Amino acid sequence: AQINIGMAVALPNGNLIVPVIHEVDKMTLAELTQKVNDLSARARANKLKPADLEGGTFTISNIGGFGNLMGTPIIVQPQVGILAFGVIEKKPAVITNDQGEDVIAIRQKMFISHSYDHRVVDGAVGAAFLADLRTCLENPATL
Repeated sequence: AQINIGMAVALPNGNLIVPVIHEVDKMTLAELTQKVNDLSARARANKLKPADLEGGTFTISNIGGFGNLMGTPIIVQPQVGILAFGVIEKKPAVITNDQGEDVIAIRQKMFISHSYDHRVVDGAVGAAFLADLRTCLENPATL
């Protein structure tokens, strides 16, 4: 199965378009970075081709780029899901220190919103995916 990720791109006129990174699972981080930059630039220059907009299975949107904490992303049919990443902000958080005591510390926090097509993804599976994503983001060494 191909993993084709749509990436929401804000256009200069205020509209949004979702070009697709095809077979993202086969790319290195450097290749992915290059593709994101290429698609973003071509989208903003109105130079995308029809194939650049086809075949998406899941979309990622960075609503935090506009300073938003969170939003309610809506899937683009026939895609099965969408993630919206909010702004990363420093917030007070209760953590357990090395001595087992609860203390208040400043941590970087972000809201991630996840919408999915319930005809394809069960709610428990969607919630488990979001929990796994959180673990990966909080503990990148576990990847």
